[in-house]
Amino acid sequence: MKLSLPKTKPLPLWHWVIAAIITGIVLLAVTTWAADTWEILQQRITGTTWEKEKLASRVASISAELTKLQNDDQYKRNQELNRNIAQIETTYSQTVSVYEDLLRLKETSKSLPAGKGGTSKFDEAFAGILVLLSKRDYEKAAGDLAKLKQDISKEREKIASMFVIPANVPSSNAPPGSGFSRQSVNADIGTYLVDIVASDMGSTRVIVDTASDGTCPKDCPVSSLGDYVAKNGAYAGINGSYFCPADYPSCADKKNSFDTLLMNKNKVYFNSENNVYSSVPAVIFSGSSMRFVGRSLDWGRDTGIDGMIANQPLLLSGGNIVFGGGSDPKQGSKGARSFVGNKGGTAYIGVVHNATVAEVAHVLKALGLEGALNLDSGGSTALWSGGYKVGPGRNIPNAILFVRK
Repeated sequence: MKLSLPKTKPLPLWHWVIAAIITGIVLLAVTTWAADTWEILQQRITGTTWEKEKLASRVASISAELTKLQNDDQYKRNQELNRNIAQIETTYSQTVSVYEDLLRLKETSKSLPAGKGGTSKFDEAFAGILVLLSKRDYEKAAGDLAKLKQDISKEREKIASMFVIPANVPSSNAPPGSGFSRQSVNADIGTYLVDIVASDMGSTRVIVDTASDGTCPKDCPVSSLGDYVAKNGAYAGINGSYFCPADYPSCADKKNSFDTLLMNKNKVYFNSENNVYSSVPAVIFSGSSMRFVGRSLDWGRDTGIDGMIANQPLLLSGGNIVFGGGSDPKQGSKGARSFVGNKGGTAYIGVVHNATVAEVAHVLKALGLEGALNLDSGGSTALWSGGYKVGPGRNIPNAILFVRK
């Protein structure tokens, strides 16, 4: 049996028109949405790239500003200024040190016969260094300062080698029993010229006098050794402790001051507060005896004594050498060295010529002294016994004196 499909009626034309219109609208909508979406996406991509470029530009700008600050602004100027200040300070310290070496050389040269030695060439070299400093040529100045310091040291050694003990000076290792003696002493390290004054402490009072009435930190009064002797009716005397000479640049803010312990003839203690823990040695004069202590802190503030003075180093204790040398180059150079010492009840003051401080200890041991303390020296060295035997030296803030009881 043959099947037959029902016949369909063709769709009216208006159906196809409506379907076409709907399809067109849909396609238009999809196309518009796609176009808008792509445009937005492109804008976002473009915006992100622009922001990145803007950020990178800003970073580069900040980096450039920082580099400029480091290279051209106050930062770099401050760094350069700090370097200049450090260089100036170093060169200034070197200049002061060399100038003071030159002053000491001048003091040493005074003992030479006329026509021997002289410091004019060193003065000229130092003047040249000052010119370099005025031009801010610190590197050249530093080099010239080092050379001048070395030349001054060699000149001092040359002067020391020229020293000769006068032929008419007697040779003796026995210290005088009383009064003044100039003698040649044969120590285990060589022969030395010694000027020495001896006094029996049973008939002599040993005192310490000062130009100031009390502790003086700067711009302190000073007197000559001869004035101290005359003022106290003393018959002998010697310069006292280390102090800061007014003509030394390093002493500008503490001219003529000393900072070690001392008790003067008026029972006044000087520099007491800053010597409570002091390891500086001292000598105490009391009645008919003399006592040495290795450290000022081991001494109280007894006013029943005649006087006391601290200085360094201690040279002899119990007849034995207690100082063999130190790190201070000034103590290691040869010069006229002052000392105070004793043997039993006899007090001694004197000067060992052309000696280092360590050599003085050997000389005093050879003389048979039991205790001895080093005093100031150089341009301050002065010894009086009926007149200047050594010196007069520069004016000084304190002195040790022999006064008859």
